[in-house]
Amino acid sequence: MSLTHIAKIAQELSITPKQVEATITLLDEGGTVPFISRYRKEVTGSLDEVAITAIRDRIEQLRELDKRRETILKSISDQGKLTPELEAAIHAAETMAVLEDIYLPYKPKKRTRATIAKEKGLEPLADIIFVQQTAVNPLAEAEKFVDVEKQVASADEALAGARDIIAERVNENAEARAAVRDLFWKKGSYSSKVIPGKEEEAQKYKDYFEWSESVSTAPSHRVLAMRRGEKEGFLLLDTAPEEEEAIELLERQFIQNRSDSADQVKLAVKDSYRRLLKPSMETEIRLMSKKKADEEAIRVFADNLRNLLMAAPIGERNILAIDPGFRTGCKVVCLNRQGKLLHNDVIYPEFPNKKQDAIHTVMALCARYEVEAIAIGNGTAGRETESFVRSIGLPSTIQIVVVNESGASIYSASDVAREEFPDYDVTVRGAVSIGRRLMDPLAELVKIDPKSIGVGQYQHDVDQSALKQSLDDVVMSSVNAVGVEVNTASKQLLTYVSGLGPQLAQNIIDYRNTNGPFKTREELKKVPRLGSKAFEQAAGFLRIRNAENPLDSSAVHPERYDLVNKMATDLNTSVKDLMKTDSLRKQLVLAKYQSEEVGLPTLQDIVSELAKPGRDPREQFETFQFADGVNSMEDLRVGMKLPGIVTNVAAFGAFVDIGVHQDGLVHISELSDKYVSNPNEVVKVQQKVEVTVMEVDIARKRIALSLKTGKPIDKAGAGKSKERSQKNAEPENDLQAKLAQLRSKFK
Repeated sequence: MSLTHIAKIAQELSITPKQVEATITLLDEGGTVPFISRYRKEVTGSLDEVAITAIRDRIEQLRELDKRRETILKSISDQGKLTPELEAAIHAAETMAVLEDIYLPYKPKKRTRATIAKEKGLEPLADIIFVQQTAVNPLAEAEKFVDVEKQVASADEALAGARDIIAERVNENAEARAAVRDLFWKKGSYSSKVIPGKEEEAQKYKDYFEWSESVSTAPSHRVLAMRRGEKEGFLLLDTAPEEEEAIELLERQFIQNRSDSADQVKLAVKDSYRRLLKPSMETEIRLMSKKKADEEAIRVFADNLRNLLMAAPIGERNILAIDPGFRTGCKVVCLNRQGKLLHNDVIYPEFPNKKQDAIHTVMALCARYEVEAIAIGNGTAGRETESFVRSIGLPSTIQIVVVNESGASIYSASDVAREEFPDYDVTVRGAVSIGRRLMDPLAELVKIDPKSIGVGQYQHDVDQSALKQSLDDVVMSSVNAVGVEVNTASKQLLTYVSGLGPQLAQNIIDYRNTNGPFKTREELKKVPRLGSKAFEQAAGFLRIRNAENPLDSSAVHPERYDLVNKMATDLNTSVKDLMKTDSLRKQLVLAKYQSEEVGLPTLQDIVSELAKPGRDPREQFETFQFADGVNSMEDLRVGMKLPGIVTNVAAFGAFVDIGVHQDGLVHISELSDKYVSNPNEVVKVQQKVEVTVMEVDIARKRIALSLKTGKPIDKAGAGKSKERSQKNAEPENDLQAKLAQLRSKFK
């Protein structure tokens, strides 16, 4: 383990080298982020998941850098060109860009104009000119290199070849590249223009027809929008700073005096920038800014996903779930408290001649299956179905909840759904998913690719590998924070438990099906291929309800059972009574149980867990209802105040479902009475809010909303909603958006 890397990471994260070293060791031993943060606090100094993940990602980057460093050292050494100074510079390089700059002159390359000039014997001429001696006449020197056999027909051709060699030297100079890279980043501008003749096709990119802004400060969503417009063939995109400034910067480094030779070098510098450096740096800077934009978009996606996964569950209830529809009817399913499908049917509440039958069916099913809650999908006909259900006179004890069904269709057609319900069609599977989402959003949503859930921003444009890693981290973190009931969990849920994965999850299911429910955590060791390491990582996150040992239903790790037994023995009581009785727990003197392995943080966690074994960290479920009589955009009026649920948060604002089948946009400038720089600081996915309708455009399905208090409404503005209100389109009118932000900031 590199001490240099440890020190570097410690400095970057403002933690101690000891914490970094201990965390890397645990990770290298196969420890997962949730396990290390929860059960190895004494080892890491109580680092949280964020810090541990940062250490994991950074050490991976540095190790990749080391691999590349070794490859470069070997390559240059094999060429016989590795000097002590060059080796030291390579070892000192702290970024991949610097490392590649050093390697560039030694990197095997295709034939270039410079190599062709060298083949013609013009390198000595380039050397003479590059020194820039005032007494040297470049043209006279070039005459000496005229050689018909070498295809150098004139002095001018000789000078041109020499300049090609000098241009390549300039391009391969590490200091020059670093300076130009810095200039591109600090003063480069994204400049986009519409491709002539494509104005009509490119309407969703109209904000970028004539657009320019700094590369270093351009927000993620605009960078990704411009890049997408370029990729789709609608926009021309440039990122370079002013050419004159870049060339002057290079001239300051390479021009030594005023001489004829210096004039030749100037020409070479200008050519080097235009032909070699600018394209190279533009590619680099675009990759850097893309990476920065990706990181922001992925962070937004991850935050939204976490809030969605950690949404409050209604819990174990007998559920009647409805997947709404008009022409094809509403698919109805009944689920027991464990989510098992008991019955399915179809009703047609929108058909006048079948409405009474629909009422009778719903009433009968509610009575027969002792329904405690009704889940209604929020898709097509959702509000109409909700109104129907609320109007038929069901007992007030039955909760009626509209459920976000984003991704349910993806699930219903998936291999997972076919495996669960091989004898039912996609409509039944979709209704089951809606019902189970109400019972436990986390357990159901893990069955769907996170990218299909509908809470991302440009998810198809960002680095897919980085996106997957981040979303997998969020799902694993959420699953392990809540804990998993091993005897009822699906394979998909078990897959995300620390230390398991798809194969061990399937092995647990197979063992459970063959041998019946697990009675103890210890029994998990009998599962094929579930060894001691996997047991260590997973056991604390797996729950066994009503187990023989009450600790098996808690988050206390089996490695600490003896410690808890000692606590109970010292108080002359049982573990069960210790868990039930607050007065007994208060008698514990935690310092008595401290050791080298177990410190105060773990002891405090144990006592907290004994007080609320297997506690669910998610909030309590609260019933939500959309405004009565507001079922479509035609029902909206400017100035209305309506309840809504945040469905997505982006860098430019938040989308809110107000029950009209079209989410409205609360632009970042309308999120609060105060200036907002990060929407996630104000709103979260699944948050219940009250919004004011600002603008409505029925023709283009645009709704503009506000979360400001006491907002004056310009009713004349109705119907003039900005293009940026469309949920799935690129943010439009960004100039107006920026102005709105500035006005809000400086009020």
